[in-house]
Amino acid sequence: MSAKIYYDSDANLDLLKDKTIVFLGFGNQGAAQAQNLRDSGIPNEKIIIANRPDHYAEDAKSKGFNVEHDFAKAAKQADIIFLLIPDQVQPRVFNNEIAPNLKDDACIVVASGYNVFYKLLNFKPSQDIVMVAPRMIGSSVRSLYVKGKGFPCFVSSEQDGTGKALELALALSRAIGATKAGAIASSAREETAMDLFAEQALWPNIIMLFREAFSVLKEAGCSDEALCYEMWMSKEPAEIFERAAEDGFIRQLKHHSTVSQYGQLNGALNLDGSAARAHFKDILYNQVLNAKFQQEFSKIEDDLEKEGDANPLEILYQKSEASELGQAEKRVRARLAGLLAQ
Repeated sequence: MSAKIYYDSDANLDLLKDKTIVFLGFGNQGAAQAQNLRDSGIPNEKIIIANRPDHYAEDAKSKGFNVEHDFAKAAKQADIIFLLIPDQVQPRVFNNEIAPNLKDDACIVVASGYNVFYKLLNFKPSQDIVMVAPRMIGSSVRSLYVKGKGFPCFVSSEQDGTGKALELALALSRAIGATKAGAIASSAREETAMDLFAEQALWPNIIMLFREAFSVLKEAGCSDEALCYEMWMSKEPAEIFERAAEDGFIRQLKHHSTVSQYGQLNGALNLDGSAARAHFKDILYNQVLNAKFQQEFSKIEDDLEKEGDANPLEILYQKSEASELGQAEKRVRARLAGLLAQ
């Protein structure tokens, strides 16, 4: 199934004329997108940064933006509002401080489908809900825009209260620079499914494979230093993924030795993926799409703001770093601090 791809010619920036645009949050994405929007011709006086008094707010002021610490006051002025604060705090802030003060025909923009897909935000039927979701970190969203290049981005209309939701989403995508390379039609469901699947199925398996491979090779007599550098500290995996993005997931292997190419292709084809597929399906359908994970995660959200052992995320870090791989890396980094600093 192929997705529609939108380009600059599909987007009309005139739709943003005279609109007051509020950015809730000025972190990596907020800072990048607000600057790109301004550089695309949106008057600075029509852009408001809604942010608590902190270093992000000071950063916004240093870049010449108007900063409003009162979220309710900012919301009342918004024709368009970008929700660019962490997923876990969005419902509390939006539902309590933003939603009651928004205009009936306001356009709400999310960069993640999580809270929309799981229906955690209180919207009015008359409002537009759109997703404009860059698939790069904020610093790259900004640097690529400055270079005149585009970046991958998902775009969708999740609720068309005014009849112009998709048109507004495309105009905003163009204003931040996404349609130069092509913005991909998606949905909150698709974005959430892929994002959480990667985080709960794909990458946990990759972490586990590295952990177990490390232990097997150490048992075979390999040193901590050799293993850490061979497996990840040389940055070879990062180079492989960069080549995959440029040349193709399979074709990047052409940059490897013949021995490596044969070993990887033959080995992968000989592996039975049925157990992995069953595991992946279980995660997708019985944890992500049915909201089981979201419901479990919501129970610990408040604890994630605590310090030390009261924070469940800190406990997970401690357990993971106590592994053979984690302890070995700690020793290697301490021993080779000078080399790593170069």
